[in-house]
Amino acid sequence: MKIKSPVTLGLGAFLTAFGTWGLIASNNPAKFIPLFIGLSLVYLGWRGGRRATVLMGHIIVVCGCFLITYGIYLLPYAKPDLEHILKMPLFWGLFCLFGGICAIYHGFCRCVTGRTTETDEPLRQACHCGEDKHLS
Repeated sequence: MKIKSPVTLGLGAFLTAFGTWGLIASNNPAKFIPLFIGLSLVYLGWRGGRRATVLMGHIIVVCGCFLITYGIYLLPYAKPDLEHILKMPLFWGLFCLFGGICAIYHGFCRCVTGRTTETDEPLRQACHCGEDKHLS
């Protein structure tokens, strides 16, 4: 079976390893979310598909909202240094929220839906994913 998107598969494998390490290293239940998103990305990189991309985008938006809420709750304990900001769920919640919106948008991209036009150039300009899957 051919891999649909090696970049998505690699990112998903990295995020799965990162989420697994975070879940083992700490008792924070929010570390389950990167693990779940990583496994979803591995599935999308291996199999792909429009419905799965849109569904995963919606799930990531919901996870991002939970992380933002949890991050706002922990905001009084935050320190103003870069290391602490990158470890806070508020940062990763915003990252998930915008990433989920991007996944939903990409689910309706012409390169995913398989629609073609008369010439290749308008299709290339309409697609923001950077891949030429629709031109082969």
